[in-house]
Amino acid sequence: MHLTTVQRILGILLMLFSTTLVVPFSVSLWYADGEHLAFVAGFLITAATGLLLWLPVRNRGRDLRLRDGFLVVAAFWIGVGIFASAPLLFSTEPSMRLTDALFEAISGLTTTGATVLSGLEYLPPSILWYRAQLQWFGGLGLVVLAVAVLPMLGVGGMQLYKAEMPGPIKESRLTPRITETARVLWIVYLGLTVACATAYWWAGMSVFDAICHAFTTVSTAGFSNYDDSIAAFDSVRIELIASFFMFMGAVSFAMHFLAFRTLQPQRYWADPELRAFVLLLFWLVVFVVLYLWYQEVFTTWEEAATKGLFQSISIMTTTGYTSAGFAAWPGALPVVLLLASFVGGCAGATTGGMKVMRWILLYNQGIREVLRLVHPSAELPVRIGRTPVPPRIVESVWGFFSVYVVVFALMMTLLLADGLDQVTAFSAVAATLNNLGPGLGEVAAGFGELSDRAKWVGILGMLLGRLEIFTLLVLVSPAFWRR
Repeated sequence: MHLTTVQRILGILLMLFSTTLVVPFSVSLWYADGEHLAFVAGFLITAATGLLLWLPVRNRGRDLRLRDGFLVVAAFWIGVGIFASAPLLFSTEPSMRLTDALFEAISGLTTTGATVLSGLEYLPPSILWYRAQLQWFGGLGLVVLAVAVLPMLGVGGMQLYKAEMPGPIKESRLTPRITETARVLWIVYLGLTVACATAYWWAGMSVFDAICHAFTTVSTAGFSNYDDSIAAFDSVRIELIASFFMFMGAVSFAMHFLAFRTLQPQRYWADPELRAFVLLLFWLVVFVVLYLWYQEVFTTWEEAATKGLFQSISIMTTTGYTSAGFAAWPGALPVVLLLASFVGGCAGATTGGMKVMRWILLYNQGIREVLRLVHPSAELPVRIGRTPVPPRIVESVWGFFSVYVVVFALMMTLLLADGLDQVTAFSAVAATLNNLGPGLGEVAAGFGELSDRAKWVGILGMLLGRLEIFTLLVLVSPAFWRR
């Protein structure tokens, strides 16, 4: 392992991240909200740390290996989360303690959307912008952005890309060069964001709200500028626009690129993962809408359909916007919606959860085991569509599922030991590990009332969920550190 190379790259990445603080600094000056010094302090601390890491090893130009890539990705997300909390820690409004500032920053970067803040509509515009900007950068992955820039600085990015991107997208480049692939993904991401902001503005949002909410919609992240989230706008048009772009954010960005490049929208339906995602989402929407109508939660069928559609898409895509208090909905609805977040969206999208692809493989593997009981000698490969899946991939999915269950159980036990009730503990783990945001019970309105110990469990869960567990757990394996 080349630790000096890792140190050099981390220094470069931190210096790159520090430049992003120029935007909220400018917003603070534009609105004269008095928080510009917080961003100056954050910039100086982050840039100085990056420079101190980079200077001693600036001439160490070894190739980056796979293990180095995992170390860089894990250290970068943890490090950026720490330094991203600096502007929140130094701000005068809100006044935040270290744990709260770190929780809010990592929730933003990991696109979780869980918050410890309240009275959002009264916060300075630069803080609201900064929260949304963190989620936008975290959506497709700061590391993927770095992959597009690092080669210009003499650092290869393939191992970072493999360590960062989940699912099959990492095995199929969209262009011959990995740098160009990362740039293409960001162009698609930026295009969707601009389209979403324009649609929000057309629907009645201010320019500021439109941009901030576009950042957190396309990234399926969920931070809003209002405590009531999307419900604050009381607009069916805005809810439908949000529903569409949350869905688009949950689709693989590789599929977006291929469909737009070839002008063949049928490519979407040709993808078995996307078909499964649409089918699952369709039946979830049908169930939720009919349940709301039958229980007479809303006075009109149109309102039940709109709220049910919006909330189903928001929770399943792990965006976490709310247009109604779904935690107070009757019967099984809150739990069903929360369970939908375990699915998430497609691999290569901005969503959290376990991803549709893994659930397809788990389901097909289960069907194969049942058929083997009837035909024990038959050769029954697991397939995605018509394509056989290598046994190694099936094994890795089962391994991920097993570790996920164990991690979930351990985190829930820690929260129960901290005094939370079972509903709150279960939903808090689901909300953080699935990068969802809102939960049930005491965390339905936010995580601000939890103890510092519970918040640290949530911080760990958000990082594990964003990096798909193994990227962090591999660092505690003795085999990882052996030469």
